[in-house]
Amino acid sequence: MDTNGNGYMRLDKFLKVSRILKRRSVANEACGAGKAEVNGKSAKPAHPVKPGDTVTLTLGGGKLVFKILTVRENAKKEDAAGMYQVISGE
Repeated sequence: MDTNGNGYMRLDKFLKVSRILKRRSVANEACGAGKAEVNGKSAKPAHPVKPGDTVTLTLGGGKLVFKILTVRENAKKEDAAGMYQVISGE
């Protein structure tokens, strides 16, 4: 990944860094169980994501759809929400 936030990152790591899911192990399990899609296709934990991708998570009977705006190796709590834009959430 390049340092300006325009590179690729594993899906499970993105979910953790962006604080959509609290732990990478939880993100890994969700992706491995077929509860994650990237651009409409089922995605495993190591699936590379980049800005512009649309991710759908189905967890706990609800569905969260969001667009990735930026990819960063690390993000402070206050910056994490700026990494994605929620399209819909049930």
